[in-house]
Amino acid sequence: MSLEHDYNALEPDTILQAVESVGYITSGRMLALNSYENRVYRVELEEGAPLVAKFYRPDRWSDEAIAEEHAFTHELAEEEIPVVAPLAFDGETLLQSSGYRFALYPLQGGRWPDLEYTEDMMWMGRFIARIHAVGGRQTFRHRPEISIQRFGNDAVAYLLTNNFIPAHLEQAYQTLTDDLLLNIKQRFGQAGEYSTMRLHGDCHRGNVLWTDRGPHFVDLDDCCNGPAIQDLWMLLSGERAEMTVQMIDLLEGYSEFASLDMAEMNLIEALRTLRMMHYASWLARRWNDPAFPQAFPWFDSTQYWEQHILELREQLSRMQEPVLTV
Repeated sequence: MSLEHDYNALEPDTILQAVESVGYITSGRMLALNSYENRVYRVELEEGAPLVAKFYRPDRWSDEAIAEEHAFTHELAEEEIPVVAPLAFDGETLLQSSGYRFALYPLQGGRWPDLEYTEDMMWMGRFIARIHAVGGRQTFRHRPEISIQRFGNDAVAYLLTNNFIPAHLEQAYQTLTDDLLLNIKQRFGQAGEYSTMRLHGDCHRGNVLWTDRGPHFVDLDDCCNGPAIQDLWMLLSGERAEMTVQMIDLLEGYSEFASLDMAEMNLIEALRTLRMMHYASWLARRWNDPAFPQAFPWFDSTQYWEQHILELREQLSRMQEPVLTV
């Protein structure tokens, strides 16, 4: 097993010792939370509210990249934007114990949002615009940028080079992705010189928690540089007419705190396609981690790749349709 997948030594005692290394006394009770890329646990204390302990996947992010994530989260929190920032100990938020890097967060719950109502989408638009107002002050130096090369070309090359595509589907996949990448480049060209800013980067409904006070994010692990539309398009769902209404509601809220360059609408289906390519590659890159075959047993099946190619063909058709307008 390569180091980037090595969670073998992350046993309950290791987790509790890490939390106690910064002065807490744990009760010994803990619960694994839903996370595949990192390992995340709810840890109960002898006194006070439980904490969330997040152990970073070895060799995924540099210390500098994690520090940028933490600094961005604290910058948002200082502006009273609802995010959950990591706790600091003697000024440090990235901690180490038993060879693992970890961070501690206050426990903050909520429910996944339905986003079926106009007001909810407007609220999300205002929320994201406030994040972008802060994110636009500068860009990350150590975190990645959304790019065709990283999410498209590199993803396709990894899958083909490492023989994840069934042999009888390789030619179809290669030809299709060549066409997709050409169309994606055209869409990026139509968007022109868009502004790049610090983004949440993975802003889908499953990463949003909602309480009576509204939405908040508990994790910015995938924050990156990119166009503003990246944090908006993933909240759209359904057919074209439905997405049009949703985008109108989002932008009505967004416009209260920021403005969107409407040329970025050219990027919606291109970014969706890149995400689909990257997701398949991400599963492949993590396949040596025992948690992944257990959680995604269908990934290495012929049926999965047939369905994936079908969905990519549908994306090719969507990118040849007129750009979504509001």
